[in-house]
Amino acid sequence: MAYYLTLFYPPSRTGKRIGQYFTAAQVSAAVVGLVSAGFQEMDGLGGLVGFQWMFLLYGLVGIIIGFSLLWWLPDRPLPPGEVPVRTGYLQWIPQSRPALTGEDARIHYEDLTRVYRRRGWNWFDILHVFFDWRLWPLVLMYFGVVGVGIGVQNYATVIIRATNGSLTGVQLSLLSAPIWIMDLIAILLVTPFSDRFHHHRALFFSVPVCIQIGGLLLTTYGESAWPRYGGLLMVGFGLGPTVPITMSWTNQVFQHRHGEVGVAAAAALVSGLGNLGSILTTYALFTGWVSDSRKGRKQYRKSTLVMVGILCLSILSSVVMTLLLRWAGNRPTTKQVSSRSSTSEGEGIIMDGAAKRDLHERGLGRLWWRR
Repeated sequence: MAYYLTLFYPPSRTGKRIGQYFTAAQVSAAVVGLVSAGFQEMDGLGGLVGFQWMFLLYGLVGIIIGFSLLWWLPDRPLPPGEVPVRTGYLQWIPQSRPALTGEDARIHYEDLTRVYRRRGWNWFDILHVFFDWRLWPLVLMYFGVVGVGIGVQNYATVIIRATNGSLTGVQLSLLSAPIWIMDLIAILLVTPFSDRFHHHRALFFSVPVCIQIGGLLLTTYGESAWPRYGGLLMVGFGLGPTVPITMSWTNQVFQHRHGEVGVAAAAALVSGLGNLGSILTTYALFTGWVSDSRKGRKQYRKSTLVMVGILCLSILSSVVMTLLLRWAGNRPTTKQVSSRSSTSEGEGIIMDGAAKRDLHERGLGRLWWRR
């Protein structure tokens, strides 16, 4: 999805859009906490346990939406006047409506020309992305924040129960929902400003990570149940903007350096390899760490401190990324050409109007209260 959005928006403006896309995950996580409380009341209905009803209904909705996306999402934009050619099985699938038409399509074509000039690629292009050092700090950034996010999502009720053992299953499900509501609020607040100051992605990434660290420490060392629960709300708020900012920074760096192929490959590698962090937090921490899961005041303390450690690794990676970019730069791997150039398809990386604007930050200009 991070790559798909670059077909319609410049990389410097994808943070807000990726964030809006990720709000679906946060709404889902929040709703699951509320809905699962209802599913627990369905135990025995039709001879099924509550969670079996949840899996069946969620699976059915996922299948329906998955097939509908074949014609729901618009295809990549085409130059004005060009008609898509559909062959093979695609001709039997209803065609989606174009995202842009008329004057909007013309302006988009002139301003984001690079999207309309497809560049051929091969496995050497993928290897160039894989061995580009710029990829690995981004992977480590993603590794830390996603690992903590999945760990909290999987074990939110376990952590809350450790702070207050008297809570029922339904109460635990209801208390997990506000964590992800805080996550959603932070996405909507922070990601638009990270786009406006897109040369400072590391700052907009690191501050929320520090909030997560503070929340984990409060959850670990808090003296009573509700302050410790407040720490989980801080973790949710800090988690929100970090993944969209990491992916939008990936778009910025690899669009300029490797073009469209670089964005697609880097986005896949960052999200794919970075998700290994979720394996660590899911299977090695909390209930998977026998000595750390023993009941008592220090229950899960080591697990939360490990998550603090990998978050520190994410901050360090963002700082290293910033310093190395300032030192080594981010020059394209192929020559740059103007969007008005007659260079044949597949040669060079296009410097269109949007790419030139990306060289400068928008700052706080043209906000609604400054117009």
